[in-house]
Parts: sequence; C-alpha cells; structure tokens
Amino acid sequence: MFIAWGEDRTLLYNEGYAEILAAKHPAALGRDLLEVWEEIRSDLLPIVDQAYGGEPVHMADIELWMLRKGFLEETHFAFSYTPVRDDAGVVRGIFCACLEITEQVVGERRRREAEAALREREERLRHVLDGMAEGFTLIAPDFTILEQNPEAARRGRPNDEVIGRSHWDVYPGSEDSELGRLLKSAMAEQKPASLEHRYVWEDGRPQWLDMRAYPTQDGWLAVFWRDITEQKQAEERLRESEARFRLMADAVPQIVWITDGEGRVEFFNKQWSAYTGAIYHPDTAAETSEKYVHPDDGAATMAAFEEARRTGGAFLVEHRIRSKSGDYRWFLVRAEPYRDPATGEITRWFGASVDIHDRREAEARLRDLNETLATQVAERSAERDRLWNLSQDMLARADYTGMMSAVSPAWADVLGWSETELLSRGYATFMHPEDMPPTLEAIQRMSVTGKPTRFENRIATRDGGYKPIEWTVAPEPDGANFIAVGRDISAARAREAELVAAQDALRQSQKMEAMGQLTGGVAHDFNNLLMPIIGGLDMLQRRDFGTERDRRLIDGALQSAERAKTLVQRLLAFARRQPLQATSVDLKQLVANMAELVDATTGPNVDVRLEVQDDLPPAEADPNQLEMAILNLAVNARDAMPDGGTLTISAERGAPPSSARAAGGPHGYVRLSIADTGAGMDEETRARAVEPFFSTKGVGKGTGLGLSMVHGLAAQLGGELTIDSAPGEGATVSLWLPVSQSQPEDGGRAEMPAPSEGPVGAALLVDDEDLVRTTTADMLVQLGFQVVEANSGEHALSLIAGGLVPDLLVTDHLMPGINGAELARRLRADRPDLPILIVSGYADAEGLPTDLARLTKPFRSAELTASLVTLGALAK
Repeated sequence: MFIAWGEDRTLLYNEGYAEILAAKHPAALGRDLLEVWEEIRSDLLPIVDQAYGGEPVHMADIELWMLRKGFLEETHFAFSYTPVRDDAGVVRGIFCACLEITEQVVGERRRREAEAALREREERLRHVLDGMAEGFTLIAPDFTILEQNPEAARRGRPNDEVIGRSHWDVYPGSEDSELGRLLKSAMAEQKPASLEHRYVWEDGRPQWLDMRAYPTQDGWLAVFWRDITEQKQAEERLRESEARFRLMADAVPQIVWITDGEGRVEFFNKQWSAYTGAIYHPDTAAETSEKYVHPDDGAATMAAFEEARRTGGAFLVEHRIRSKSGDYRWFLVRAEPYRDPATGEITRWFGASVDIHDRREAEARLRDLNETLATQVAERSAERDRLWNLSQDMLARADYTGMMSAVSPAWADVLGWSETELLSRGYATFMHPEDMPPTLEAIQRMSVTGKPTRFENRIATRDGGYKPIEWTVAPEPDGANFIAVGRDISAARAREAELVAAQDALRQSQKMEAMGQLTGGVAHDFNNLLMPIIGGLDMLQRRDFGTERDRRLIDGALQSAERAKTLVQRLLAFARRQPLQATSVDLKQLVANMAELVDATTGPNVDVRLEVQDDLPPAEADPNQLEMAILNLAVNARDAMPDGGTLTISAERGAPPSSARAAGGPHGYVRLSIADTGAGMDEETRARAVEPFFSTKGVGKGTGLGLSMVHGLAAQLGGELTIDSAPGEGATVSLWLPVSQSQPEDGGRAEMPAPSEGPVGAALLVDDEDLVRTTTADMLVQLGFQVVEANSGEHALSLIAGGLVPDLLVTDHLMPGINGAELARRLRADRPDLPILIVSGYADAEGLPTDLARLTKPFRSAELTASLVTLGALAK
C-alpha cells in the first residue's frame, strides 16, 4: 500500500510496497510518485489525475515496464486508486492498495503458449505421418490398433476395417508369428524392436516388411514398417556386385569406408590413402579416431558413433581429419548401419567422409558477417531512436487520411502540444486556416508523384499563437504513410527582419556619410571664400567707409555674409566637422541665459517654460554650438505651432535609448529636451527629420539643416539625438550629452579686449589661399603687426632659415605639403614660447595638439583680436 499526498504527490508506503520498489527503496520515500516512477510516468499520469480529480480507479491487470532492478522488466499489477479527502471534502491525496500479479499473468501466458506449441507439434507430426512413404501403426497395450497413416491404409487395409480392432483380429495368425512375438516383446519390455518380416497377403502376394516398434511414454507401440521386398531381392544382386562396388567407391572423390558393426575398419577407398598418406589397416573406431581425428573432436566422434550403434540409426558427425602434411580439415561424416537379414543386428556401417572445410570457413565468415550486420542494424536502430528523441526538428509519421501515428519529443518543445493531443486530432486542425489548402495540396501531390516535397506553413502553439514551420515530407514505401520533418523558422524570420532593418540602416548611414563628406568639403571651400568677403566688409565697416548709402550696402552685405557663415556652420555640424571647444557646461545656467532670446524668437503666441533638474550635473559640450542648437530647435518648435502653443525646455539626468551608451559617456548622460504642442510628425517624417535639406516648411522658410546640425553635434560630442512624436501630439526632440567630470568655469564671457597702439612685433602669416592671406594680413597690420606672408609651410620655413624671427605665427591648417600643425611643431622645437594661432575653414582636428589655439574661418577683426589677446600676443 502507498499514499501519494499533496500537490507534490509525496510518496509514503508500507513494507509490502517496498518490495515492489526493489532498488528504488528507500530513496523513493518522500519523493514525488511520478518522479519515482519516471519510466512509467505517461502510464500513471492519467490514473493519478483521475484519482486527484475525485474519481476512484480500479484495474484488475495493468502491464507496466518498470526500471527497479537496474533493467526494464515487464510487470503486471491489480490495484485500486482511491481519493483521500480532508475534513472539507477536498481531495488532498490518493491511497492505493496494489498486488503484483506478474508471475500469475506470465505463467498463464506461458501455459497457453505451451498448449499452442503442443497442438502445433501434434499437427506437424500428423503432417509428417501423412507424408511418410513408410507405413505407421499405433497400437495400445491390449494390441488394439488406434491409428494408422495413409501409407499403411494403402498397403494394408482401410481405416474402417482396422481402427479400434485388435491387431490379432485384423491380421489372423499374426499373434503367434515372428511379428507377434516382436510386438509382444517390445510391449512387455518397453524397448524398441525391429524386424524384417516376410508377410504373405491373402491374395498370395509375398512382401518383405522392415518392421520397427518403438514404445512410447504412454505404454503404446509406434510401429513403422516399410516394404523391403525389392531391397531383399537387391541384396543378392548387391553381394554379386561387391567387386564392382569397390571399383565404383574408388571413383568417388570423397572418402568412402565400411566398418563392421563395432566400428572396425573393413574398407577404405583410395581417397583415404591419398589424403592421410596411410594404407588400409583394420583398426577399431577408437584407434582410427585417436590416430587421425583432431584431439578436440575425438570424444564427440566416439560418442556419436556409440549412440548410432545403440539406436541403430545413422552415424552423423562433423570432425577434423589430419592430412599427410599434418594439417587438419573439416569433414562431414555420415554412415548408415547394415543389418544381418537373418538376425537384424548391425553388421556393417557404410559411410562417407565429405570434405566441408571450405564450406565451414565460409559459414564462419557468414556468421561473423551476420553478427556484424546484426550489430550494425542494432546500432543504427539505436541511433535512429536517439535522433528521434534528441532531434530539435519536429519528426512525425502520418498517413494520407490526416492522422499522425508517431511524433518526436521536439513537438512539445517547439509548440507545447503533448503526444496524446497530437495523435488524437487530425494534423490539419493544427494548421493556420489560410495555410491549410496549399499544405494539403502539397501532401496530395507527393502521394501521387511519390517524390519528397518541401513547403512552409503556420502551426498552432498550445498557448494560442502560431509559429512558422518549414516542412520536408517524404512518402514511405507502403503508400499509406509519409515521414515529415518540421523546423521552427521563427528565429530565422526574425533574423531576416533584423537583416532588412540593418541593411536599411546601413544604406541610410552610407548615404549620410557620403552627404557628410560632401558637405564637409563644400563647407571648407565656402569658408575660404567667405573669409575675404567678411574680412573685407568688416574692415570697411570699421573704417566708416563711404557715404551713408555705401555704409548701408556694406552692412547688408555683411549680414548676408554672416548668414552664409551660419549656413556653413550648420553644414559642418551635420558633417560632424565643426570645430568644437568642448568644455564643462552648466546646462541650468545656459538654459536660463537663453530663455529671453528663445522667448523673443518664438513670439507672443508661444508660452516658453523651463523645467531643469536642480541637482543636474554639468555636461560635456561646446556652449556656443549648444546655444545655436537650442535656438534652431526652438525655431522649429515655433513653426510647428502656427496658432501658438507651449514650448518646454527641460534638462534632466538619464540614459539614452540606444547607441550612445556604448559610444561614449561612461559617467552617464544629461538629457536636454525641446518639446512643443504642435502638429507632430508621422512615422515617415520622423524617420527623415535629420536628413540634410529635408524640410516640411514651405519654400524659403527653412534650409532643412537645423535638425541635421543638432544631430551632427550630438554625435560629435559622443551623445545621441532622439525624436518622440506622433500626428496631433506634438514633438519632443532630446539631445543626450555626456556628463562632464570637471566643473564649469565661473563668470560670464570675457569682454572683447582692445589692442595696444603702435607696432607690437613681426607676424608670420601662412595660408595657401591668396585672398584669405591678404584679408588676414590687413587685419594684422591694423592691429600694429609687421606682417610677413608665406603661401606654404615650406615657404615659411625658408623665411625662418633666412633669418626671420617672428613674434607671432598665424597659419592655416590644411595646406599642400607641410600642414599648420607640423609647421607649429617645428617652430616650437626652437621657440617653445612662440604664440601660435591656427586658423582653418575645415574642422578636421586630427593631428592638432590640444595646446594650440584655433580660430575658425571666416572671422572678423574683433574675433582675431580676442584670440591674439588670449594668446598674449596683444596687450589688453
């Protein structure tokens, strides 16, 4: 008896059940019943579930294959599962009283098998008797004839005259005859007896019969007899032809021999001497065996011969005979006894020894081959079983009527269905309705063509979803079934989608990179073109040149040039090549300083709000570029709210959603957001928002570079730009900036310094653009410098080598030959304290030392003055 208690089916049992558990005891005590019997879990689970469901289960005989003694064995049990309820009537466990009836069931089965085998043997015996060429008669102890075979009826009398009558009545006079005495002796002594009997039938026809009587265990006599009339007649002829027989025996290619009744050799044909090298010698059977038979075969040979002598049957044995060379070969030895016609005793054995050595070796090789093949078949079968159970693909065997007869465990792993659920329903019920017609059509086509086919469909999962499955199906030879192999391609489909998305992102990235390279190069050339324009106009304005009308024209031209400069800066920002002076920025202070400008820019219809976190850490950014970014985003927000709305500038600490976390900012990020309550963007517009020159504004209302510039600024600083928007829900543009590890510098911007009057020293000016060099030279001359110009780095070095000792070096960076950074490095080698200013219309800072002051083209005289004052080349 045992109890399985609680939801965990904790097993408790008595000593009687411990015997059933065998080697599983005592480890089974206190464990889950289904875990203890893991090998029969599928058999027990429905019964346990039924009992836990409150319904008793009784079985008079259940067959289970248990693993309890180290091997799987067939067992049979009679048992009752009874629900056990608590005081509230709730089933808390099950009680089972069980009786192992394996021995009774197996014993009964063996009894039935034995009876069937007996009937089968009797039937075979009947067939043998009916097919015998000899007569057969079965006689009871009182000599009543019980049965005879067809041959006996044909040669003697029919069954209706014989069966059930006494032998002596059927054959009058036979009781006192030689045959009668033989039968009575065999019956009395219960020993086999034989007799060659000459019988004269009622019609006077004589017949010689070879009679053999064999007592049975039931005390009956089984009498076999055959007509030996012709044999007896032939014996005479045989004796007359003995000489001819010897000649014929020598012509036989095998060894032929004759011995007397006790086995003493009487005759060997010449093949004996040819093989053994020995001449004929009248040895006994034992002597011949000792001399010529292999020592390992001698005992078996003599035992077989003595058995043949005892029974009078044929002598049959296989043994090895030594050749004259000393080798042994296998021979099949068969001998028949010859009886004295008068006494019936065996007087001779006529035998032959047939060389079967080659056949034996072939048989041995065949056995080895069969064993090898059997092993291979077993291994392959086991391998198939392992593949069936371990394959991650779903394997199944199904018929063309729509039912599956076998499924592999992978079905449960992939789809969640149990084997019982899968085999109890047609496979079409698991398909997606849209996929059912083409799937069934493919299976039908396979059944007609007999060729494997492949297709895909969606199969239902147990949780209510569908998974895409790729199927390979192939027909079985029986024409009624087919094998199916299904592979879950959900991950592959997901990877394909990811690949498409990655390819789209790559194309977008390549497009943006190409655009960036183009705009970066164009911006560099524009800066060089704008430098003489802005510088010249600035000089004219500072000199108060011309009439009032002339000055208005100069102011207008200078404003247009400044707008062109801003456009170029946006192009550089988009291309991530604008010159950045990244430093620690107090976003709270910067946003507060920008509030008035943003409010004025957006107009009275827009309510500007600031939401900045109090303990916000400083960000790593270029304050000038950041202010420009805020202003650009504010203008975009204003244009998105033509009827007015709310614009919120917020700043808080957070984590960016994607790539920037890996690209930089190991100390975290600060999020600067510009949010509006405008029309919002759809998905297509949001995807293209940062593309250069893309704009939803009307013609002449925007360049389409604002968002792309901010995007480039974020990427250049190691951050990220995100846009959250939907139609009718406004838009929030967020700029994620790395947290700075230094504190912002106190104080506002320094006032523009004024240069000293009078000569301040010699300035070496290097630039490969003549107009840029001329404009810059004029600015330096106005500041009091004596300017020496050079159109390349090599030219500048030649001037130094010629004796020039400059007090200041102002040089372009990107020039043919020696660039500005290399020129500065060479001059600093001899004069470490020489003030050096790098001016460039391109922002590629690669190779520029951080300690070199930089000024971006185009610039005005005031910007150049401020840079030189900072360098110490001019007094404040």
